[in-house]
Amino acid sequence: MAEREDPLVGFHWALDVQNGKITGYFTECSGIGSEHDIIEHKVVTETGQEVVMKIPGRLKWENVVLKRGITSNMDIWTWRKQVEDGDVDGARCDGSIIMYDQALNEVARWNFERAWPVKVSGPQPKSDSNEISVEELHITHEYIARVN
Repeated sequence: MAEREDPLVGFHWALDVQNGKITGYFTECSGIGSEHDIIEHKVVTETGQEVVMKIPGRLKWENVVLKRGITSNMDIWTWRKQVEDGDVDGARCDGSIIMYDQALNEVARWNFERAWPVKVSGPQPKSDSNEISVEELHITHEYIARVN
């Protein structure tokens, strides 16, 4: 009988960007993955039957979205300002997204390449709310792979 393995439980996420430009913990992470465009090619077989072949097109990477409670730390805003000022090449970095369990053990890691911040957004405060204010970072990149 095969040994059963429980799914990993992500308690929190860390972002580690090259040279310590960004390091921090996030409570939400989405957009880790890739997909291909699909090219449909219509052909006629030897028997005269029309068939639609599906061929992989361009490879696309999703933007990674990370969310965290706002603090006095300005690192993601400084990184985004570099892009706003036109220095996209200088802002490009390699890094990792790390998932930790409740015991703070690393349970999964994805390494990305040539990333830069597409969007940073701050909290949307409401005076009658007692929710934690959240800031959001959107990162685009040219490659991502799970390494453990």
